[in-house]
Amino acid sequence: QVRLVESGGGMVQPGGSLRLSCAAPGANLDRYAIAWFRQAPGKEREGVSCINSDASTVYKDFVKGRVTISRDNAKSTAYLQMNSLKSEDTAVYYCQTLPSCHGGSYFYFPERYDHWGQGTQVTVSS
Repeated sequence: QVRLVESGGGMVQPGGSLRLSCAAPGANLDRYAIAWFRQAPGKEREGVSCINSDASTVYKDFVKGRVTISRDNAKSTAYLQMNSLKSEDTAVYYCQTLPSCHGGSYFYFPERYDHWGQGTQVTVSS
């Protein structure tokens, strides 16, 4: 399993922006899809966005138009640019690798993952 390190979280006001990073030190992510997930207090973990190895992307409806996922294979890093943040975006954000972002993938069933990193906290509050 690839070790991933999430960073870039913080506290911002509603309408603000953050860019999250998902790094895989020493690993080659070229052949993997990479997904971002989040878990808000008292809620189940959910997929946010996913990027395939060919850079095609998937976004959940609740972030469409506000979030952009990208990847830099040379840096073994994926990013999640989040704009127009809302209070309901407050959560711990995690990333994972997976074979692809297709409809039956773990992107839609995060409970199938056995292990999670520490994540990065995003707090949207005035």
